[in-house]
Parts: sequence; C-alpha cells; structure tokens
Amino acid sequence: MNSEEGIVYVLTNPTMTGLVKIGMTTRSEVEIRMSELYSTGVPLPFECSYAGRVGDVKKIERAFHKAFGPYRINPNREFFEIEPVQAIGLLEIICDEEVTPQVKTELDKVDEVSKEAGEAYTKKKRRPNLNFKDMGIEVGDKLYSNVNEEYCIVENQKQVLFRGEMTSLTRATRLVLDNDYDVNPTRYWMYNGRNLNEIYNETYGSVES
Repeated sequence: MNSEEGIVYVLTNPTMTGLVKIGMTTRSEVEIRMSELYSTGVPLPFECSYAGRVGDVKKIERAFHKAFGPYRINPNREFFEIEPVQAIGLLEIICDEEVTPQVKTELDKVDEVSKEAGEAYTKKKRRPNLNFKDMGIEVGDKLYSNVNEEYCIVENQKQVLFRGEMTSLTRATRLVLDNDYDVNPTRYWMYNGRNLNEIYNETYGSVES
C-alpha cells in the first residue's frame, strides 16, 4: 500500500464541549475538507487546535484512532472524549511540520455572521470555575481519587491539601494521572460516593443545558 502525504488535524467545536475531532486530509484537499466540516448539520464552525503534516496520513490517523479508541464515542465518527492537549502532544512528536495556520485559514473562510455567533456562544457557554462551597462541599471534607486510593482534603473554596501541599484540584489531578498537562479534574474524584463531575453539573448546569 502506497503512503500518501497529508495533514492530521485536531479540532474542537464550542457546541461539543468535552469532545475532540481527530481527522485527516491530503494537502491538495484541505480547502475542500475544511469547508465540508462546516455543513448544515453543524451549528457553529470548528476551531483548529493543532494540525501537522505527516508522510503517511492514513497510517497516522489510524494510529491516533487506535490510541484513543477507548475514548471514542461512536465508532463511525471521529470524535473522542479527551482533552485537546492529549492529541496535540502526540501529534507534535509524530508530524514533520506544523501547519495549524494553514488549516485555521481554511476554517476562517466561513461567513462573518457564523464566526460572530461562534464567539458569542463560546462566551455564553464558558463554565464557572469549580467552587467547593457552591457545590455543597465543606472545608475538611475528603475527595477520593477514582484512579488510585489517594485522597485530598478541602482547605477552602478553591484549594485542597494533597500530598502535604496546598494546591488546586486541577494540579492534584495532574499529579494523580502523572500528566504534564491539565485535564478536567471533576471526572477523577468522588465525594460521598458520587462523581464530582455529576455534582458540578447539578450545581452549574450540564453542558447540554
């Protein structure tokens, strides 16, 4: 099978919070592909987080889909419930050249009304920062990791005591996962037997509301 040079891209969409699209296109078809993504079935344009040129685009795309397979929400769609930085970190290592500006240029060719609508929607849907008091969690309460057996103690509305250090829950989560990038921390902690993400959504509203 002959290899074909192309572009692997990492996209997000303000109407699809928590999801990342990982796809590919050949260099000659990038304009066509980007225009197809913004169809009548997508309310707002996609945003390019990162794009890289690779020597065997189909092989690399398959590798990405396999690596993030457990987080794929539909086997017939290229959407994954991951943080963009997870895919970006891998693509930065594999790609021959970053071409994010080129892909962004094609995505920006949507009409101005759509772009303004996307910006307004993003501002509207920006979710509040986690506040333990708002969520009914008191100082001194313990949050248990669902990744290992560790726990942290709530010290104030924004911070916890973890491994003997006052820190944010985001950083505590990064330490638990041994990541060098931030992720949504609420998915990885439990409070009184309930996932913190569930409590957050009850407090501030889910992404679908």
